[in-house]
Amino acid sequence: MMQFSTTAPAHNLHKFQALRCPSFRCHSSSIKQQPISSFASSSSTQTHKPSRLHLSNLDKFLDSQKPLETSSTTTHFQHQQIQQPIQKSDAKDKKGKNFLEGLNLAKLWPEIKPGDEISPRHLKRLQRLLSKTAEYSPRNILGGKWKEYHGSNDWKGMLDPLDDNLRREVVRYGDLVQAAYQAFHADPAMSSTEPPQHRHVSLPERSYKVTKSLYATSSIGLPKWIDEVAPDLGWMTQRSSWVGYVAVCDDRREIARMGRRDIVISLRGTSTCLEWAENMRAQLVDLCDDETQTQAQAQTKPKVECGFMSLYKTKGAHVQSLSESVVEEIKRLIELYKGEELSITVTGHSLGATLALLVAEEISTCDTNVPPVAVFSFGGPRVGNKAFGEHLEKKNVKVLRVVNTQDMITRVPGIFLSEELEEKLKNSKLVSGVVDMLEENTPLGYSHVGTELRVNTKMSPYLKPDADIACCHDLEAYLHLVDGYMASNCPFRANAKRSLARLMQDQSANVKKLYTSKAKGLSVNLSRQGSSLQNLSRQGSMSMSTCLPSPSSS
Repeated sequence: MMQFSTTAPAHNLHKFQALRCPSFRCHSSSIKQQPISSFASSSSTQTHKPSRLHLSNLDKFLDSQKPLETSSTTTHFQHQQIQQPIQKSDAKDKKGKNFLEGLNLAKLWPEIKPGDEISPRHLKRLQRLLSKTAEYSPRNILGGKWKEYHGSNDWKGMLDPLDDNLRREVVRYGDLVQAAYQAFHADPAMSSTEPPQHRHVSLPERSYKVTKSLYATSSIGLPKWIDEVAPDLGWMTQRSSWVGYVAVCDDRREIARMGRRDIVISLRGTSTCLEWAENMRAQLVDLCDDETQTQAQAQTKPKVECGFMSLYKTKGAHVQSLSESVVEEIKRLIELYKGEELSITVTGHSLGATLALLVAEEISTCDTNVPPVAVFSFGGPRVGNKAFGEHLEKKNVKVLRVVNTQDMITRVPGIFLSEELEEKLKNSKLVSGVVDMLEENTPLGYSHVGTELRVNTKMSPYLKPDADIACCHDLEAYLHLVDGYMASNCPFRANAKRSLARLMQDQSANVKKLYTSKAKGLSVNLSRQGSSLQNLSRQGSMSMSTCLPSPSSS
């Protein structure tokens, strides 16, 4: 005869449960519970049934019975005995996961499942994105299609969604502009009494070599007493400054990949006081002096901003004007590589973007055998009137302007409109016509040139949506946005390649706190790998004070 009650030894109950399942847990059930006394009574009357039936009944009872608050001390002891090993195991696991779980990688990349938060693969990815070592998108062979990527068809069908090969090319040219910034800030001063020496430029593209340094000179000067009052200004007050370089691809494998030999003209943005002063001279002047034109022709004549033209055409004490220097070098390279398939790419940021248009306009007709000319510009302000844009089209100069929606520098000089108002005017044909008429018949009748690739700071998961003007205009922020851009109606791509280290360094105040805290948490590991953020800043990264734009441009 077998009888069961709540006072049964704990080890017996554990033995019965072990026959059913190795892990025992108490669950509530919607089945009507049968009193223990009734169950014991019924089992005592059936003395001749096999013990297997009693075990089955007990199994069902334990499965459906909810733990009673009035259970005996023995049952309470049993519950502790079963749960205790699980608690120990959890404590042991948490001890080894505290650091990695603190990273909370699921918030960094929503596509990561919670179970993968501490995956070494994702931790390695975070370390890579925060390292200074750049990882570029794959370089596919352009071959016979290189003219399309160079703008022969105005990049139709390649911008929204953004073609992967074109993204790679745009970022590559942006890095060449970064090299111009780094070379200038590494040694910005120029002697006022001696010609400048050859300047070394560390290019990210080893397949290119620098063939000539370029200089821009302001036509205005500061009073001499300023040097006496503020002698520490130094290079900030000099009239002539190193502004960029000419480079040519001389690597056979890269030439085969691109489908031609590429000549690059790279130009930096505003850095000196006199360059800022030139940016403020917003009146329009004729692109070319021609007194034989009639008055009607003069109204539709190409015009550009006075300050930009001054920096482009003015000669220095010991250097040629930017115009003379570029034309001379391009003619030399065309003759040197005569018979080869060539291309000329002019790239620049901010002030460099405006100078790039003036350079492209002039070199497009400087020789009888000028190769295709294209401009890749970043954060460029308006340069001239509508006739200037039409003039470039007639010369077959292709222009791809990369514009950040939140960058106000791209909406000046001229009639300044807010982002919201500008969008409304574009959608209204009547009002849009009025604005065009005002722009064409006013001293500030500026118009943009070329094809636009528009990105947005708000699309980045790393940057604050209300980032300040310096961040929205920063070149590294531009390249970060282009690298993550897929299409106007798509989120930031999850497999973006560009490192976050420089963005963290230059724009830490505009990066979301989540990521800056993770960067600090990983700084020890990164420094061991020689990839700390401090090491990056020593390699000539531009300071915030020098990249702050002026009201009219940067």
